[in-house]
Amino acid sequence: MQTAKPSVSIIIPAFNEESVIRQCLFAAISQSEPPAEIIVVDNKSTDRTVELVRQMQDEYPDAPLVLLSQDQAQGLIPTRNFGLDHATGEVLGRIDADSILEPDWVEHLQNAFLDPEVMASTGPVLYYDMPLRRFGLQADDRMRRFVLKLAKKQYHFLFGSNMAIRRGAWEIIRNEVCLDEDDEMHEDIDISVHLAEHALRILYVPEMISGMSARRLEDSPKDYRYYVTRFDRTYKNHKIKRRVLRVPTLIFMSVYYPAKILRRVHQARTKQIVARGGI
Repeated sequence: MQTAKPSVSIIIPAFNEESVIRQCLFAAISQSEPPAEIIVVDNKSTDRTVELVRQMQDEYPDAPLVLLSQDQAQGLIPTRNFGLDHATGEVLGRIDADSILEPDWVEHLQNAFLDPEVMASTGPVLYYDMPLRRFGLQADDRMRRFVLKLAKKQYHFLFGSNMAIRRGAWEIIRNEVCLDEDDEMHEDIDISVHLAEHALRILYVPEMISGMSARRLEDSPKDYRYYVTRFDRTYKNHKIKRRVLRVPTLIFMSVYYPAKILRRVHQARTKQIVARGGI
């Protein structure tokens, strides 16, 4: 007898995401295997985010698109937690508002969670606003496999733009995850650590691909460095001192300037094409 595929909820925390929320929702709605629900959790947005989500609800009345409001606290973690707590699916997918899921994302997610021992999963990302996108996807995939191999599979790295957790696993760690009120850590790595503390299996799924923006490269070198070194502060907060876990910090720091130059060249060429009427 064939095992039934688990139901999937997609949770999208959102704060002032009017420039990207429609493309994110369209990709979520257009999955080859439809999710049970797509939950946008608005966190006190002051732009047109809420209005655009409601427009999408009107345009796609058959889509399981849900709009929730989390206005008790400002921040990603309380907004994320609110969405995960209110989701009803057996598997809770978590992406960002600038994520663009590949059409078979839910399908690969469901296949991964057919294994009852899998408690969470993550996959590579495709930077859709960078040149050489497919090459970048291959590089991202290889980097994640390399870090996983170095860590000897003791630590898996969930990525907030492309991850999922079984609802039962979330209920186990729900009251343990850090609130990070000083905003110093990577909240997705924090979830990974808490899952590892309970020996809950995280699976890396290379076919589980999500597109995301490289807009982080627009940060100043100082802000980018602070963002990247969240890896180190997260592990330090958990008193984890394995040197190999610094590898992601070193990799992301090393690609900042080359990737920033590539992005600017790509943006300039795109503007030229638009000016010539090519798009």
